[in-house]
Amino acid sequence: MARIVMADDGIAFDGTSPEKGPLGGAESAFVAVAEALARRGHSVLAATNCPAAVVHNGVEWCPISGGLPEEADLYIANRGDRLLALVPRARRTAFWVHNPARYLMKARYLWKLWRRKPAIVFIGSYHASTYPGWAPGGRRVVIPYGIDDRFRTAVPPAAPPKPRAVFTSNPLRALDWLIELWVSRIHPVVRHAELHIFSGAATYGAAGDAKAAQMKPILDFARRMAECGIVVRDPVPKSALAAELAGFRVFTYRGTEDETFCAAAGEAQAAGVPGVVCAVGSLPERFIQRTTGFVVSAEEGRDEDEFASATIKLLTDDALWSRMHAAALSRQRSRGWDEAAAEFESLIGSTR
Repeated sequence: MARIVMADDGIAFDGTSPEKGPLGGAESAFVAVAEALARRGHSVLAATNCPAAVVHNGVEWCPISGGLPEEADLYIANRGDRLLALVPRARRTAFWVHNPARYLMKARYLWKLWRRKPAIVFIGSYHASTYPGWAPGGRRVVIPYGIDDRFRTAVPPAAPPKPRAVFTSNPLRALDWLIELWVSRIHPVVRHAELHIFSGAATYGAAGDAKAAQMKPILDFARRMAECGIVVRDPVPKSALAAELAGFRVFTYRGTEDETFCAAAGEAQAAGVPGVVCAVGSLPERFIQRTTGFVVSAEEGRDEDEFASATIKLLTDDALWSRMHAAALSRQRSRGWDEAAAEFESLIGSTR
């Protein structure tokens, strides 16, 4: 059994947060890895800006303001540069990044990465490409997210669902583009189709509150398009979302260049929902092209044509949907958080 310390100094959350409401992707991943490492027999201390200490699902959670131990077999610093100086006598240190790594190209990060030389953990090949090869740090490691078991075990529908599309990401990530395309190109062809939007500031805690003003006009625009089959839903906990997803026909998402994994796409695929996305950021890594969905051109002009055409096909062609649905279930459910935790675990015996 190893002693593992994990730290995050972002929004307030702990292991109970996913059960209480929606939670952002990086925070959800942090909780999932901590719990998976505990299940694998390790002693896990997770320090965040949570208000009080709690033990949950085998993980000891504590406020980071109370300090961290000096030693650990593995110390995982999550995102923040201030965390790199903590747990100074850890046998191994990993710096886990989630957003495009260009934000590391600042003196306060570069100096600390050069000094400590932690293993830098990226969540995909595209993500790793956003940090220059000459930049400081220890070895580069790619550990993709696992997918929550609730999506991997979601009960598939007995027959092709009604023509309902779903969006489950941040409204600032091209939701306005999708709404305009839906209203102008998709709904006029499939008049009885619906686009359900599970999105809002609540998923992102205090960070979401800060961006709520930017999100509001996009969500208000969506609500005004109700006559075009657009339904705005509140963000929901993972358990509820997993149950909902199985009843949708297609996951629709243009994507953005700052998408380094797209848990929303991975969850939809594991639930058996074919997708239509653009070849932007990490999205080509989440789909098996023309097998579990369509990854269409991101080139302006072509993107709208190809996206609308592929979405209409999946909304209306039962045979196509059934084939892609079956492929998603058979090929996109294999990686859970235990597999991701095993790869973090392997860092304990690796060289820095």
